[in-house]
Amino acid sequence: MAFVQDDIRFHLRIKTGDVGKYAILPGDPGRVPKIAELLDNAKQIAYNREYNTYTGTLLGEPVSVVSTGIGGASAAIAVEELIMSGVHTFIRIGTSGGMDMKVFGGDLIVASGAIRSEGTSREYIPIEYPAVPDYDVMCALKQAGDALSTNEDGNRCHVGVVHCKDSFYGEIDPNGVPVSATLAPAWDAYVRCGCLTSEMESAALFSVAIARHVRAGAVFTALWNVERSKAGLPDKVCESSARAIQCAVDAIKLLIERDKS
Repeated sequence: MAFVQDDIRFHLRIKTGDVGKYAILPGDPGRVPKIAELLDNAKQIAYNREYNTYTGTLLGEPVSVVSTGIGGASAAIAVEELIMSGVHTFIRIGTSGGMDMKVFGGDLIVASGAIRSEGTSREYIPIEYPAVPDYDVMCALKQAGDALSTNEDGNRCHVGVVHCKDSFYGEIDPNGVPVSATLAPAWDAYVRCGCLTSEMESAALFSVAIARHVRAGAVFTALWNVERSKAGLPDKVCESSARAIQCAVDAIKLLIERDKS
């Protein structure tokens, strides 16, 4: 392939053997070393553009943490080049804005599927095909999330459909753009269907994983709830992703144990 020279991936600047078979994918490059602290003997492998890569071990198995930047297009590039490098299991960890009224800031959301209100997924799978996670990865995330949660506002773990989009500000102010007649009714319909939260990468991740026959899942922290704010209802505001990070790490451990057995 023209974009692979001397076995160096064009964007991530990694080569075969630099990463494990399991990868945790935050968006923020600055979050990578914080997640890597939960691995054993982690070290930085490469840093190019928005892609910061660390590799360590969990339960003796090499595991990598790789940032993807913001949005589906850059996330898809990271996943593609990680697959080329031997990764077969991905867990996305990110932040989101709650939509369903039962979601409070601080809650965890494990995605069971993603609404494809973005463009990247359309270049991988037909629009009629759902963007869904691998079942085993989803179940591992739910098990790990439940163990870290209580039945309190801001500390729950939900499983359900998430909304995935390309424009952050289309969520914040859909009525402020010329295509508001399309965005606003669609958003309202998703809320009525029970969509839990809105973010920007899961549909691309799931679609690439489906097309390339690898495993993927995603867990998100709700920073706050968009709809509760609109309605003037009580909410919580969360600025920490620590619980979602721990959920992803614990889920990887569960998957490693199950894969070995």
